[in-house]
Amino acid sequence: MAAPKKGRRPAGAQGRPGRTLVLFLIAMVALAGGMFASGHTTPRLGIDLAGGTSITLKAKAEPGQEKAINKANMDTAVSIMNRRVNGLGVSEAEVQTQGDRNIIVNIPKGTNSEQARQQVGTTAKLYFRPVLTVAAGTPTKPAPSTTPSPSASKGADKNGDKNKPSSTPSAKPSSNATPQGRAVTDALKADGKPNPKGTPSTTPKPGTTPGTTPPPANEAAAVAKLQKDFESLDCSTKESRAKAGFGSKATDTIASCSQTGDAKYILGPAEVDGTDVKKAKAVIDQQRGMWIVQMDFTGKGSKKFQSITGKLSKQQSPQNQFAIALDNQVVSAPSVSQTLSGSAEISGSFNQRSATDLANVLSYGALPLSFEEQSVTTVTAALGADQLHAGLIAGAIGLALVIIYLVLYYRGLALVAILSLVVSAILTYVIMALLGPAINFALNLPAVCGAIVAIGITADSFIVYFERIRDEIREGRTLRPAVERAWPRARRTIMVSDFVSFLAAAVLFIVTVGKVQGFAFTLGLTTLLDIVVVFLFTKPVMTLLARKKFFASGHSWSGLDPQRLGAKPPLRRSRRTTSAPTDPKEA
Repeated sequence: MAAPKKGRRPAGAQGRPGRTLVLFLIAMVALAGGMFASGHTTPRLGIDLAGGTSITLKAKAEPGQEKAINKANMDTAVSIMNRRVNGLGVSEAEVQTQGDRNIIVNIPKGTNSEQARQQVGTTAKLYFRPVLTVAAGTPTKPAPSTTPSPSASKGADKNGDKNKPSSTPSAKPSSNATPQGRAVTDALKADGKPNPKGTPSTTPKPGTTPGTTPPPANEAAAVAKLQKDFESLDCSTKESRAKAGFGSKATDTIASCSQTGDAKYILGPAEVDGTDVKKAKAVIDQQRGMWIVQMDFTGKGSKKFQSITGKLSKQQSPQNQFAIALDNQVVSAPSVSQTLSGSAEISGSFNQRSATDLANVLSYGALPLSFEEQSVTTVTAALGADQLHAGLIAGAIGLALVIIYLVLYYRGLALVAILSLVVSAILTYVIMALLGPAINFALNLPAVCGAIVAIGITADSFIVYFERIRDEIREGRTLRPAVERAWPRARRTIMVSDFVSFLAAAVLFIVTVGKVQGFAFTLGLTTLLDIVVVFLFTKPVMTLLARKKFFASGHSWSGLDPQRLGAKPPLRRSRRTTSAPTDPKEA
């Protein structure tokens, strides 16, 4: 008989199961330690479990541009909304299309959920408009002067002091701007003083932009109406702020409110479109120790911005301001003192949140379509909690039935299966908790269903291996070689079965959206973990138990009793070396 080749392990080789188990347990402890060290000890919950807000938005196009509502633009809108919400730090928000005109936005309950709702619902285009007039956000009485003092933009404090100084963000040149674009701009301060005596007023009549001539006489009625609307405009409520400038075009002169409602403006026609902004970000100016917003323009946008800032820099306050208007509400109104081009920065009394908000508006404000809210639904966690409770009960019943079946049918081998299920459950929980902050994975009801379904997949792998071992014992082999000889055949079957399950989960994840993806992701994750557990835990544990007398002797409660399995007598033993026969007749 030829000796086995060196370097090649025989079919019955047992390897080093102890070392494999130790390495596997070290990896588990490391993952658990990482979970506790990160502070994320529980998986993040989706909107159906944590509660939140569900918004339905319907796309609408300008008259004559109905073809703009197409798959490409809808997908772009979804992408922009996703980035806008994620830019606010809102985790687990879902943005997806429904049909060919609707977008569903699910925002889980959290610290920034209301803020995200406001920005996602603000879906009209972004414009840079010149400021013509500014006043306090409350209705004002007609005054001899057509232009309120800049101090009116902040109004009175609780004690009636109208001269209390305050400021709004101001625009300054970006540190990486071209020399032509460098400028220094100051915040708009409410000093409560009129224009210096003898200083000619540069305030144009409503309906004109800086540097242009007043409207002709036949437009006087429209100008008077705009002035009247401006004086009566009350920006103290959300409803009135939403109605201000509603339905206007980029070429219109409008009366508008600030997003906070503390100021109202007359804004000239848009000079720069939001799509002209290439990128914007909130950063800390290390030299001044303050938050600023840096923005870069496209080539076309740079020329537009250079033109408007060139005009505005020659005007007096407040006509040297440009308003950043989203949904015709003024997000910010920085002032300009000289021509800007290419890139610029906006500075003022920003904190991290307000700077980030403005950067998000500048970066993601220009959607390819306009949207209107169809419905806003508040989702409470109570309903999801009840469904989760029912699902967990169903999962517990299913798991209990699996364990009862394993104990009755496999007896002692059920211990291996139960330990493997426990290890798989721990790994699944730890990895889900770590994936929350890593890739924004959210555990929703379909994902819980995927984890419950995975119990059957994992148990199936154990059953395949156990049956292969029992088949070897039926052939007359003892337990230790049966465990090793059964493994290659069981391994192939387990790999094929898990590959089919993983392939199905991957296809389901790719072709579906929303919550169904949670089911597919969890199913794929637990399928991969099944392979890890079976290879690195179940097999080594089975090898070690085969050396124990309780299992090796075929105890009636081990699940490997040769007589109960109908083994062929006599049992095959290991081959022994015997001396050669001396009688020639026996040879």
